[in-house]
Amino acid sequence: MGGHQGESADEVAKLTERQKNLPVRIPLAKAPDAEKAMKLSTERNHLTNILKMAAYQIEGTLVELLRPHYARTEDEGRTLIQTALRSSASIEPTEKELHVKLAPLSSPHRSKAIALVCDTLNKMETIFPGTDMRIKFSVSEPNI
Repeated sequence: MGGHQGESADEVAKLTERQKNLPVRIPLAKAPDAEKAMKLSTERNHLTNILKMAAYQIEGTLVELLRPHYARTEDEGRTLIQTALRSSASIEPTEKELHVKLAPLSSPHRSKAIALVCDTLNKMETIFPGTDMRIKFSVSEPNI
């Protein structure tokens, strides 16, 4: 038995030494299954680009919904929409609705403008995918 453990320790030592000599990184083209990995990488990049374009278009649509309610839309509209989309929110499901309540923004006039965009979105009566629940958006009142 003692010899068997010695062989195992020698094998571990050889493998450890071999591992030290391996490059930290190798080019993707030299990796096993490189062609498949490169194809997946290209497909992933394509999907990422499509999602970025869709997000940009959605932002643009929300900016247009903001325009009638916010005087500085031309200068700050996209930034305000991005801020609202990144703000914290609560999601409260009921039997028929999924209520998304955004946290108040940095100033009352910005919160009011986003609340008016929420009203416009609510009039569209959007159904949450895969359910029959209507999405309802609002902005919480600030805690004073």
